[in-house]
Amino acid sequence: MVAFFDLHERVMRLLDRPGHVDMGRFQHVVKAASGLEPRMRELRDDELRRRAEVIRAASLDGTDPDPTELCALGREAARRALGERAFDVQLLGALGMLSGHVVEMATGEGKTLVGAMTAAGYALRGHRVHVMSVNDYLARRDAEWMRPVFEILGVSVSWVAQDSSWSERRDAYSRDVVYGSVSEFGFDVLRDRLREDTAQIVQPRPDVAIVDEADAVLVDEARVPLVLAGAAGEEDDGDTLIARIVAGLTPDLHYEVGEDGVVVNLTDAGLERVEEELGDLDLYTDAHADTLSRVNVALYAHALLRPDVDYIVRDGAVQLVSASRGRVALRQRWPDGLHAAVEAKERVASTGGAEVLDWMLIQALVGRYERVCGMSGTAMAACEQLREFYRLEVGKVPTNRPCIRDDQPDRVYATTTDKEEALVEHVAEVHASGRPVLIGTMDIAESERLAALLRREGIRPTVLNAKNDAEEARIIAEAGTFGAVTVSTQMAGRGTDIRLGGADGADHDRVAGVGGLHVVGSSRYYTRRLDDQLRGRAGRQGDPGSSVFFLSLDDELITRNVPDLRRPPRSAANGRLDDRRTKFTAEHAQRVAEGAHLDIHRTTWRYNQLLQIQRDEVLAHRDEIMLGPAAANQLAELRAERFSSLVDEVGEVVLDKASRVIFLFHLDQRWSEHLDYLSAMREGIHLRALGRESPLNAFHREAVAQFRPFFDDVRERAAATFDKAKIIADGLDTDAAGLNRPTSTWTYMVHDNPFGDPEERFLEFLGSIIRYSIRGKD
Repeated sequence: MVAFFDLHERVMRLLDRPGHVDMGRFQHVVKAASGLEPRMRELRDDELRRRAEVIRAASLDGTDPDPTELCALGREAARRALGERAFDVQLLGALGMLSGHVVEMATGEGKTLVGAMTAAGYALRGHRVHVMSVNDYLARRDAEWMRPVFEILGVSVSWVAQDSSWSERRDAYSRDVVYGSVSEFGFDVLRDRLREDTAQIVQPRPDVAIVDEADAVLVDEARVPLVLAGAAGEEDDGDTLIARIVAGLTPDLHYEVGEDGVVVNLTDAGLERVEEELGDLDLYTDAHADTLSRVNVALYAHALLRPDVDYIVRDGAVQLVSASRGRVALRQRWPDGLHAAVEAKERVASTGGAEVLDWMLIQALVGRYERVCGMSGTAMAACEQLREFYRLEVGKVPTNRPCIRDDQPDRVYATTTDKEEALVEHVAEVHASGRPVLIGTMDIAESERLAALLRREGIRPTVLNAKNDAEEARIIAEAGTFGAVTVSTQMAGRGTDIRLGGADGADHDRVAGVGGLHVVGSSRYYTRRLDDQLRGRAGRQGDPGSSVFFLSLDDELITRNVPDLRRPPRSAANGRLDDRRTKFTAEHAQRVAEGAHLDIHRTTWRYNQLLQIQRDEVLAHRDEIMLGPAAANQLAELRAERFSSLVDEVGEVVLDKASRVIFLFHLDQRWSEHLDYLSAMREGIHLRALGRESPLNAFHREAVAQFRPFFDDVRERAAATFDKAKIIADGLDTDAAGLNRPTSTWTYMVHDNPFGDPEERFLEFLGSIIRYSIRGKD
């Protein structure tokens, strides 16, 4: 068995092979840029800007600028604007991105400045640049922080955020460089696709995308489609009744949760109880299929969605917590009635129903850009996915100073109680020396539980989670002060460096003298990359530091991914387990989790490839309508007599605009219906496996068949509306014609299997058939 573990570890080391971009090939450019530095320093600010303008003008004329001069200009602009001279490794990172690659740079190596120099370099090459951050806060912070660098070079910069108005967005997108969260860029694309006039469109043609935290955005969050929905009336009062019934069910007796914790189903006793409470209905009949679906959704909300883990209730509303960020996901909802079910469960006011207007995958968003590059502290571990889904190569940039962080072996315990007691004891011991301690947790509930245990030991920790994320920058900036203990959910993408001695580093030497920042993980994350991002908070820029992870066999990572685990006997009185088998179990669970997330990513992409082709066809048709007389020409052909009469009454200009509004409304509505049909079909398509048919092939065949009459349907509906539409000299009366669009929109937080893997849902379906057939015989 020991030999097997040795072989396993050797294979894992082979899989972690170096990146595919040799960053050493840029060293000569860095050296040459350093040679230009004295001359750059002699230039006045206006002369430096004029030199940048000459490069931009030459680029617009087709001359490719010398990367040496771009680097020298960027370094000098940063020195004057920020008082920071870019390190050689920062120039390496910028050169890697200017060559269209993703670069890995360790935490604390100055990626924000690297991103700004790269953006300025692309702008001076004549490109429009979108810098994609992981959240609004970082986008605004980086844009404002780096603005002086851009201004010295004559490059304009702005940002977009969730609360940006239409005019603010339009103004921001007119700048050379725009910062924003990846989701905000995507939602602006989706909103632009619903405009009725080209003057309303805010985003220009996509050109260059620079993705910060590239692996997190392009891999982790790519499983979550960007879905735009519109208000569609109030929720049914039945949600409240069903939520009350489900809340009265008893676990194990009335429902069972799958071993991995992602599926839940009614038992026979539970089914009978629910049917009785609903008035002796037979839920397994076609007439009550919708009610059965709502019961299942309510059961999922009741049994599997946890407050202070998956969501919080704040200000009288249910607010989702992003699993990959540990923050509140503003203006996001769950789909398929799930959000309404959680609102009913928590007894808060319903926000009403919605209809999906359109959605977009991260791959499709990024694929719109002519050039894509990025940076991250852990990109190497995701190099295969970045190549597979985005055709991006990864290169590793060396640290400016050698990393001397001490990464200690994991400490594994039998139970959660054992683990948390040992973790608190360990933190108290380290805290006694004055070393700052950062504890990374899985969710809000755990962060607050550990904070309470620490207070019991006389330690006063600072807590950062989704409930107080507005204080994020201040809390993180002070996490490196002498004697500080900080408990935080999900450190990935926080974007604020933890400097020894506090934000200004005034007490740096004192903190470094006691060992620097000590990082403690309360469990492994589902991917090693997030573990590494947490570890990377310590040991920045050659500072001393250390890290250690505490695990238990009760951790969700292990119980969900190794449900049949045989627990070893305790090897210590405190429940600590030291055998190699247990260590292998934790690593195995993490690799299973990584594989499952990758499968979701691949599955989502495969099922959406055909949909993207259809979407492109619809968008091309939409552009014809928006940019020309296509709508009026079609109505003139379909309803020649009425069209001719109206031309005489209201004129061609008014009629052309009215025709465009009618066609666009029905085009968008028909697309929304198509998406709704495909979503419903996707849920049950795996049943085709019963007939030995590929579910993916079956989905594509059905999608093609359903799309075939798409444009004919739009034409017929537009013609029918045109027949009865009231069109006067002032234009079309949209209210009378029933062409009202949603007055508000929001976004959905969804992934491809909100109720478990398709195969698990398939098995649950078979189980329901068996139960139903048995009942039928009684």
